[in-house]
Amino acid sequence: MSAAVQHETEQEQWDAVVVGARVAGAPTAMLLARAGHRVLLVDRAAFPSDTISTHLVHPTGVAALERWGLLDRLVATGCPPIDTYRIDFDVAVLSGRPSAAEGTGRTAYGPRRIVLDNLLVEAAREAGVTVRESWTVDEIVRSGERVIGVRGHHRGGEPTFESARVVIGADGKNSVVHKAVQAPEYDTRPALTAGYYAYWSGLPIDEFRVYVREHRAIVVVPTHDNQKLVLVGWPRREMAQNRSRVEETYMAAVNSVPELAGLMAGAHRETRIIGHGDTRNAMRVPFGPGWALVGDAGYIKDPATAQGISDAFRDAELLSAALDHSWSSGVPWQAAMSDYQRLRDGRAKPMLDFTCMLAPMDPLPAFVRFLFRSMQGNQPAIDRFLGGFAGTVPLSEVFHPLNTLGIVGSRVRRGLRQPRAAWRAAT
Repeated sequence: MSAAVQHETEQEQWDAVVVGARVAGAPTAMLLARAGHRVLLVDRAAFPSDTISTHLVHPTGVAALERWGLLDRLVATGCPPIDTYRIDFDVAVLSGRPSAAEGTGRTAYGPRRIVLDNLLVEAAREAGVTVRESWTVDEIVRSGERVIGVRGHHRGGEPTFESARVVIGADGKNSVVHKAVQAPEYDTRPALTAGYYAYWSGLPIDEFRVYVREHRAIVVVPTHDNQKLVLVGWPRREMAQNRSRVEETYMAAVNSVPELAGLMAGAHRETRIIGHGDTRNAMRVPFGPGWALVGDAGYIKDPATAQGISDAFRDAELLSAALDHSWSSGVPWQAAMSDYQRLRDGRAKPMLDFTCMLAPMDPLPAFVRFLFRSMQGNQPAIDRFLGGFAGTVPLSEVFHPLNTLGIVGSRVRRGLRQPRAAWRAAT
């Protein structure tokens, strides 16, 4: 380490430098600043700006916005509330409102990222965070094994060194912080889905809607400006053959569902079709000497269940609380950050497994198909499952044997009260 860096390190300019200012980084920086810590938030982008996203903020993420005092600001942008989830598995249509958990409502939102990310960056500024846009990280600086800061530059500017007690990677699945520290990965799975979307006007759907078919899934999310995001997913293994005919493949999937094709006949596509198919699934060790990871930088998952934004909000709260606990209460770093990893993994792992079950778009296991058919006509069971999809109900409860046996038993009892022909048709 040079004498100049040694001198700057002794000054310790920041408690935290957060790399990445979107849905993981901006809330983490904001919450740390609200707790009284000195925070620098940097991003190579300028805001407002867009990024590829599934858009959906599940009720758990909406509850976080409300806790932070930001939900009213989102509502004021004209983002429509989403009160109903409708998932059409072909063998069964599950439509209702996700069951609420303590501290959460049942409403979701699907904001454009150009709106949501800018709102979060401004909230971080208001909290006292120093924000540097259009600032690229050139190097993660170490002293021995410990990360001590970052070196970076504004566009066209000279590099500067920023020292910190912790450097936080909140810069997505291709995080420069992760690449520098080489955080170990575990529970890894390959990329499973390719997803492409466009925005449509004139589409009369005001709910979160999913059509699941063999080797295809179509997702509709209401968003700003009376438009709907319409996303089509197909298995990652088809990526090469579909790369040169994305629009043809996209529209063929839409037209394969007569109900949706009819609704979209009078709609207008407002944008080009964009997307990708390179999202692996993995947990990463989210901390080490002088560094931490949050959001997609620390936990990568397929977009099939649209958990990215809500997970980022959850982990921003967990990480900022762990850091504040360590700095303010004298709790050893290792203990505080181990708790962060334990809590994150305990909440994320069941959803990761469920997501990886759905993402390949292969035929669902027979017991799952039978369970979904058994839910028909049982609205509490449907809402509970939708709560599991939305993250308001633990999936361990949704798929607990006692719960599934109760659903199937209720279906059997209803069937026994039907004429034999109706029962045969229903099952």
